[in-house]
Amino acid sequence: MKKNVLIVTYYWPPAGGPGVQRWLKFVKYLPEFNINPIVYIPEHANYPLVDESLLADVPSNLTILKKPIKEPYKLARLLSGNKTNTISKGIITEETKQSRVERLMLYIRGNFFIPDARKSWIKPSVSFLSDYISKHNIDTVITTGPPHSLHLIGLKLKTKLNIKWIADFRDPWTTIGYHKELKLTESSEAKHKKLESQVLNTADDIIVTSNPTKVEFEAITTKPIHVITNGYDDMKTVDFSLDKKFTISHIGSLLSKRNPKVLWQVLSDLEKEIPTFVNDFQLNIIGSIGMDVLQSIHNWGLGNYFNNVGYVSHSEAIKYQKQSQLLLLIEIDSDDTKCIIPGKLFEYMVSNRPIIALGPEDSDVEKILKSTNTGQYFLYNDYSNLKQTVLKHYEAFKNGNLQAHPIGLQKYSRRSLTEVLSKII
Repeated sequence: MKKNVLIVTYYWPPAGGPGVQRWLKFVKYLPEFNINPIVYIPEHANYPLVDESLLADVPSNLTILKKPIKEPYKLARLLSGNKTNTISKGIITEETKQSRVERLMLYIRGNFFIPDARKSWIKPSVSFLSDYISKHNIDTVITTGPPHSLHLIGLKLKTKLNIKWIADFRDPWTTIGYHKELKLTESSEAKHKKLESQVLNTADDIIVTSNPTKVEFEAITTKPIHVITNGYDDMKTVDFSLDKKFTISHIGSLLSKRNPKVLWQVLSDLEKEIPTFVNDFQLNIIGSIGMDVLQSIHNWGLGNYFNNVGYVSHSEAIKYQKQSQLLLLIEIDSDDTKCIIPGKLFEYMVSNRPIIALGPEDSDVEKILKSTNTGQYFLYNDYSNLKQTVLKHYEAFKNGNLQAHPIGLQKYSRRSLTEVLSKII
């Protein structure tokens, strides 16, 4: 008999973006390990990104429970327009360039909606799920955040029913990059830390996506902490041919602080120094882009080589990955982002294209790239080595032999990761 497990998640198809992929794939493979997943999601959620194509990946026999959610973003959008859309996507303008409206929206979001803007879903969810769990032989609940308000649903269900509770952190809580941008008062910051501690010390098991997050949480709790990274699934067959141009493509949101000016300088200098580079080069940005990044690209004279594609479906993103000559991965240059391993990294790795990554020193991304031989990693001040590597790749492109030589990728497959999860359950 299969074990029934209730999974509480905010992001679910038709939601787009990386947050939906993790549990959509776990749910796909859990039945192979004698576990029956039941998914609880919000009804009429205000998703910042939508990808209808992901609905095809939802198992047809999956039990999905829904409860309406009230979110403040619709009202906020009436007051602030596009600023609310960008903030909900995680794109926050540099503080010195923020308008009064944007500063006010961040202050309200940070201090009146703790832990986040989905807090109103906690109470009705606990009421509904308490009854459902009791009637349907469920003894394990998994919550996944952000939004971290979902962990408070798990906290209350654990206290009320004494079920087994697993808290999955796709990102950290109080040390996540944008947390500092929310203009928190001291009391609000203290409340976040208190809630974080309650969750970490009450859950039976904690799952994180990187080793730095595990180390961070070990300073707060003695509960078991397991690292299960994101991963890749078997790629659907996609008709594609490699780009004729020397395309460097970034897929996913490029936040304002993910602005590697050293890379724009390298590309600008190569354009000036190598006559053929002008006609060969193209920079693709596929996804939302912050205005500060956009401005930097133009300031370095790359506007004529810049293709701002915007957000596309996951299937279209896969096609861009496969046909690009080089794939670009950029993380904010901060100690707080050492623990961030973007979900797209793993799909990049099986696209069979070389990866260039920029981010903070001692990042897990750097370790994964080295161990799998899938790309090179650079710091934000490493102009010389970055330029040398881009030039080497360009020369390989001109010679028709630019390719990747990955090793040891199997442990990052979604099925292998789900097997690890099944043992924790």
